[in-house]
Amino acid sequence: MQTTAGRLARLGFADGARAERLLDELGPEAFGDIDLLTSLVAAADPDLALTSLNRLAEQDPSVLGALRADSGLRDRLLGVFGVSAALGDHVVRHPEHWRLLGGASAMGRPGEGELRAELLLAVGAEPDDPEPRAADASTDTLSALRVAYRGRLLHLAARDVTGAVSLSEVTAELSDLAGAALEAGLAVARSEHPEAGAVRLAVIGMGKCGARELNYISDVDVVFVAEPREGADDSLDEHGAIKLATRLAQGMMRACSTSTPEGALWEVDAALRPEGKAGPLVRTLASHLAYYRRWAKTWEFQALLKARPVAGDTELGEQYVAAVNEMVWQAATRDKFVEDVQAMRRRVEDHVRGGEAERQLKLGPGGLRDIEFAVQLLQLVHGRLDPLLRRRATLPALAALSRGGYVGRDDAKALAEAYTFLRQVEHLIQLHRLRRTHVVPEGNADLRRLGRSLGMTADPVGEFTTRWRRHAMEARRLHEKLFYRPLLQAVARLPESEDRLSTTAAKARLEALGYKDPAGALRHISALTTGVSRRAAIQRTLLPVMLGWFADAPDPDAGLLGFRQVSDKLGSTPWYLRLLRDETAVASQLARMLGTSRYVTGLLMNAPESVAMLGSDTELAPRPAEALLSEARTVVARHPGDAEGAVAAVRGLRRRELLRTAVADLSGLIDIEEVGRTLSGLNDVTIQAALDAAIDKVEMERRSPLGTKFAVIAMGRLGGIESSYGSDADVMFVHSPLEGVAEREATEMAFEVANELRRLLSLPAPDPPLLIDPGLRPEGKAGPLVRTLASYAAYYERWSSPWESQALLRARFSAGDAELGVGLLHLADPLRYPPEGISEAAVVEIRRLKARMEAERLPRGTDPALHTKLGPGGLSDVEWVAQLIQLRHAGRLPALRTTRTLEALSAAVAEGLLAEADEAVLAKAWRFASRIRDAIVAVRGRASDTVPVDARERMLIARALGYPPDGTEDFVDDYRRATRRARRVVERVFYEG
Repeated sequence: MQTTAGRLARLGFADGARAERLLDELGPEAFGDIDLLTSLVAAADPDLALTSLNRLAEQDPSVLGALRADSGLRDRLLGVFGVSAALGDHVVRHPEHWRLLGGASAMGRPGEGELRAELLLAVGAEPDDPEPRAADASTDTLSALRVAYRGRLLHLAARDVTGAVSLSEVTAELSDLAGAALEAGLAVARSEHPEAGAVRLAVIGMGKCGARELNYISDVDVVFVAEPREGADDSLDEHGAIKLATRLAQGMMRACSTSTPEGALWEVDAALRPEGKAGPLVRTLASHLAYYRRWAKTWEFQALLKARPVAGDTELGEQYVAAVNEMVWQAATRDKFVEDVQAMRRRVEDHVRGGEAERQLKLGPGGLRDIEFAVQLLQLVHGRLDPLLRRRATLPALAALSRGGYVGRDDAKALAEAYTFLRQVEHLIQLHRLRRTHVVPEGNADLRRLGRSLGMTADPVGEFTTRWRRHAMEARRLHEKLFYRPLLQAVARLPESEDRLSTTAAKARLEALGYKDPAGALRHISALTTGVSRRAAIQRTLLPVMLGWFADAPDPDAGLLGFRQVSDKLGSTPWYLRLLRDETAVASQLARMLGTSRYVTGLLMNAPESVAMLGSDTELAPRPAEALLSEARTVVARHPGDAEGAVAAVRGLRRRELLRTAVADLSGLIDIEEVGRTLSGLNDVTIQAALDAAIDKVEMERRSPLGTKFAVIAMGRLGGIESSYGSDADVMFVHSPLEGVAEREATEMAFEVANELRRLLSLPAPDPPLLIDPGLRPEGKAGPLVRTLASYAAYYERWSSPWESQALLRARFSAGDAELGVGLLHLADPLRYPPEGISEAAVVEIRRLKARMEAERLPRGTDPALHTKLGPGGLSDVEWVAQLIQLRHAGRLPALRTTRTLEALSAAVAEGLLAEADEAVLAKAWRFASRIRDAIVAVRGRASDTVPVDARERMLIARALGYPPDGTEDFVDDYRRATRRARRVVERVFYEG
């Protein structure tokens, strides 16, 4: 036989036994009241509703009879009790307030004036007075304000939870109630200042309060504007009026936020005023306008979209709103509008806590703030020319955007539904404890209450979670397309009855999002999406999202153009568009790279199949040189007798690996030293493969095996394993005749191989060339291209100069016969690592040569401080410090025998030859300069040693280096600082040490 507790549990009570006891305490009539039990079971949380009812009945037993007599009262009171523990507590403290929910007046919506009058009377003020003044500012008065306010909150919540009012009606009434509370708070402030009538003070509602879309619990954003009252007090000048108005404003804020036995209302937040918290709390109208005309940022005009007089001097408030509105709708024409917009879009998610991101209703992608921001931004962009868009509240503005074709009709409808649901959930979460929160709770009991509040009874937790996730995902998906889908419709052939974005509006939107050539962008969009093919259909799905990613990149126009070019090459390939559609990571990375790097775009244009590697960090990891060499030799073997074809295929391999490295570099997956290692290894592989092809060709043409050993010695940055994207391959060639082959004949063969190698690698091709530069060989360009080991030995023994010893510090084996290469390096060791170090005369010569380079080799008109190679503290400075230390000490200290700059500096520290602090300064400058050189190639697609003068190019390079859009000056300052410090070390260690 089932117990009463069991039956109650089956009806929906979480604790049947406790529910039985509480019903029993209400008396036999209540226990047997089927209607009462039905209403309790229908509540979002039957246990919570019963608990509050039981506590109320102890204070006022008559409530039980009233509930039996009035079904509307029963549904409203128990509905509130089942949702809000805090309002239950309020009614228990003030049992007379349950009567607000009974009778005909319980369903009536109070007007703004009625709310104002009620709250003014609560503080002892006369509502009909032009400037109401409260009885006093005592705790009792402030408590009375809170009691009256919560009574009205209870009245509204009862209509809300029973579905009698819409979301818009709820938020409008909450905003009116907040305005009434501010008016009452101002009346309290006046009671403390008898002279208050000498000043006019208007309270401007901002944010949700201004837009009449306030939450149940929220900070109330305001701005204060004041003027002296004409004829009130001739002795009060403007300065005195502002001081008095400031005291009134502060008093009003205290009246609302001070804690009393009845708690506080909410915080009054004036941080949206000019200059924020650093600025004066109150200004005159002229002072406000002067600030907005000269100093205001775009986000401030965005905030002013919501401005509305809510308390105080209404006439002054209306003058303020009318004046600022003229500027709000011109914001899109101001300088830096695009940069401000991009910065605001990035700031939207800045305050999301990591652990809350997935449960945030307000913040994060697709959250309430995201939607509100998107709507406001579209209003700013298009409201200048279309007055119908000038709405304060989000949902009316979204509807107006849809009617004007600025947002797709279906998208607007779906987004409005998602926004409405998320706001309803936000309200229910806040109502529970009357606390300011936007985080969906995790506990099952809380989720069950939320689900039941929304009418989900079969599986409240499961149904709510599913619906919430669906709406959140839909909001996120729609937000990503909100700016961009109408751009596609603007260039599409749609029925005349279909609203669409005009070409002018589309261009304005593209400009606002950072596109410098909106007309060109529209042409690209049209070319990509026009037609009925499957390809065009997928592009119509992809582009709304891709356009957003391009807008976030440093150069949106280049990104879109590059995307069109790559798509034209690969659009008919089945996997390409499918990959972008299904793999978000690939599409996102592609958009970022195309909008950042012309170098990457050029590589992709000629190796479009490499798009597939963009979606995985693992795929972007540099491949070992051994694996690449094996692949390259296999490629060469596939082209017997075709040296040109073989090297073209090898250069294709190099192109693919350059792309891999550049993307990994720009994505921050590898540092500058790893970039140098990877590129140097790749160049070694390319030279070796081309050398194999060159030898094959020479042997084929001579119809005999090569009669000499041949090796390539890497020099310069290649030898230092510090190659950059724009580096040539500095090399020397050495050969050694085989036994029985005359030296002259062997030299001719070696010369043919060297020339063929250089020819093959310099043939016109779509990929970046690898130019072989043998200029560091003995006697330079005047000397033989290839020498035997013996010839090198004879030259170095007789003619070698200090600069050649210095150049040999970078020498290492690169390609060809390894034994021969090592032989030349052994030959060079006594010159580059002299056992007793170099002479003082040689040190003086090296210093003199360095000083001459600084004076003569800098391009005319170049700012030396911005030349990464020859400028003070640049690459040359740091490298010469390392090399001078090596020439002096590597003969006796083997740890210094390295071709790499930073390794040499580290070894010098370990050997006590360089202070650790000096090494850190030099290494930082070297890395920074190297990164800039690589970034210049990445952005421009061509090499340069100078930070560009052009502001836009400088910004693009700063972005490629990881600086924010407004970080260009920081980038230049950081570089100047790093090199200035390095130069001080150079002067002390190189020139004086």
